[in-house]
Amino acid sequence: MSYEGSPPPPLSRATLVIGLYAAMGIVAFLIAAGRGDPDLYRLGGQPEAWQLGAGPAIGALVGLSVVALTRVATRQWQWARDLHSSFHDLLGPLTGREIVILALASSVGEELLFRGALLPWVGVWAQGIVFALLHIGPGRRFLPWTISAFVLGLAFGLLARWTGNLGGPIAAHFVINFLNLKFIVSSRGGAGTARPATA
Repeated sequence: MSYEGSPPPPLSRATLVIGLYAAMGIVAFLIAAGRGDPDLYRLGGQPEAWQLGAGPAIGALVGLSVVALTRVATRQWQWARDLHSSFHDLLGPLTGREIVILALASSVGEELLFRGALLPWVGVWAQGIVFALLHIGPGRRFLPWTISAFVLGLAFGLLARWTGNLGGPIAAHFVINFLNLKFIVSSRGGAGTARPATA
């Protein structure tokens, strides 16, 4: 029950996340419509059936490979453990529902914008740079995150071009964010842990 004059309840983190990435999706559709091709999922022309079907499976394998590399990095290098701890502190506690929402919303919203709208317009390299600029953290310790975002932006762009659709990049993005977020919030990390560094 609400009372007249009382402040509205604060928005939940899930609501804010959905709103942010929904806005990103709207921007993507506006860009695509402006260049005369509002179909964000298929990148020009008509992808073959194998491309549409295999894209998500290939993307999931790419995502699992990246997650495995982050586990190795966190075992082997202090900078990766420090980054893991920084993300743990920055994110705070997340419920399983919040992790799913964050992983799904970010993978769909960012892929619609960067690979769906920007890739056909500005090319692989430019969209990768803009994607990396979106992943600049509060401090120099987050620089490896920015660099990895640039590499992944290029990889996702090439995957989208090869398959002719966003199924692969969305699946890869979701797998990386979902599994790495689960590991990040489960432990603060440390010298003896084998946790992935970042989502």
